[in-house]
Amino acid sequence: MTGVQTCALPICHQDEAAAQLLRQLIYPFVLRRTKEQVAPELPPRTERVLYVDMEPAQRKIYQHTREYYRKLLLGMIEEEGLDDTRMKILEGLLRLRQASIHPALLEPTYHGDAPKFELLLETLETLRSEGHKALIFSQFVEVLKLLREQMDALGLRYAYLDGQTHHRQVQVDAFQENPDIPFFLISLKAGGLGLNLTAADYVIHLDPWWNPAVEQQASDRAHRIGQDKPVFVYKLITRDSVEEKILVLQERKQQLVAQLISSEGGFFKSLTVDDVEALFS
Repeated sequence: MTGVQTCALPICHQDEAAAQLLRQLIYPFVLRRTKEQVAPELPPRTERVLYVDMEPAQRKIYQHTREYYRKLLLGMIEEEGLDDTRMKILEGLLRLRQASIHPALLEPTYHGDAPKFELLLETLETLRSEGHKALIFSQFVEVLKLLREQMDALGLRYAYLDGQTHHRQVQVDAFQENPDIPFFLISLKAGGLGLNLTAADYVIHLDPWWNPAVEQQASDRAHRIGQDKPVFVYKLITRDSVEEKILVLQERKQQLVAQLISSEGGFFKSLTVDDVEALFS
């Protein structure tokens, strides 16, 4: 146990020697096999990032929110330190992520355009016309509720699952078995594990999550044993927003994720003052 405690701090600073020691200590308790080892017969999987630009009204809301939290947080960090500011950092990031997806999440009276929703709905119309099925993931239940309203207006049929959904299997069976239900709207945490959704050949992530392993698990609902079609995974990213910065952070922190099996909490604890400045720049 002493060895684990000794190398815990260096791991946060990407000390490879300490990482190797900790891997050796936990190896007897961890069985980790890649999907290629478990199911080499799976069809190919293609991932793409689709970028959208903010509309002027959306950009104004985003910039106002960003400047407010940047000034607030940098002042709090200077006075109270980074550790005591983390909850406020999460609040600020939440608001910026919401503004990046749809400004109505911040301002209910907003009636302007939301380019990410427009791109998504155009994509769904195309997929339906071509006979495809798709999973649509968001971390925010409020996003899925907004999306449901617009899909209902367009006559796009879907199954739905979030943490409050009763009779989960009924929704799964409807999507898997009914050719007239081409889409499945799922909250990321409710649908990241334990679902077999191989009727889908497209997976769309409406908003990026900090730990790429969580997104990977969600996409794996379609790309798993039983899938006989190529799978396409789309990430919808708002340009010049915190979403782009999350992708950069994912890449930077990926080394830590690869070294050990990390948690959401571990990811946030690894944020530095420079990370915070970059996220709110």
